[in-house]
Amino acid sequence: MNNPLFSDTTIRLTALTREDLPTIARWYEDADMQRLFDARPAAPRSITDLEQWLDGQRGAHNGVLLGIRRQTDDALLGYVELDGILWAQRVGGLAIVIGERAERGKGYGHAAMQLALRYAFDELNLHRVQLTVFSYNTAAIRLYERLGFQREGVYREFLERDGQRHDMFLYGLLRREWKRTVTEHVERADGS
Repeated sequence: MNNPLFSDTTIRLTALTREDLPTIARWYEDADMQRLFDARPAAPRSITDLEQWLDGQRGAHNGVLLGIRRQTDDALLGYVELDGILWAQRVGGLAIVIGERAERGKGYGHAAMQLALRYAFDELNLHRVQLTVFSYNTAAIRLYERLGFQREGVYREFLERDGQRHDMFLYGLLRREWKRTVTEHVERADGS
């Protein structure tokens, strides 16, 4: 039986393994995917690069990296990362990647974020989760706001892509805001 902390009806969160790296390397050949979540210039990554990245994540004491797998066939769809955790302050960052282009917009990101937030707040006992998003990533902005994240700041003209400057937004979610959002979601589902 799947642990409900790491699963729902559509996806489950798992450890990433070396066997996942060829799939992730394929995602890094998609410049559009990289430009949605990373300010660094898009570039393919080798298996060796990804092995070093995965080994570094495993040894980190201030973060957790989790693969997003579809329940029906165990296909790796993406990953979520809680990183930069300041344990004394109970604050951490959150990032998500849906690497499979054909799987975007199907609700997997929403489900993964809900599980990651439940893990961050209920299991890791964080008080605040924050993230950044580029102004042109409107699908992610809608997702984050639907989950209860509040826009807290703007890094004006943070990056340049194809000769145009773009802002990067800072979003934050406090534990009490998340609990309120979860409660409202349950009440809507129950028809209360």
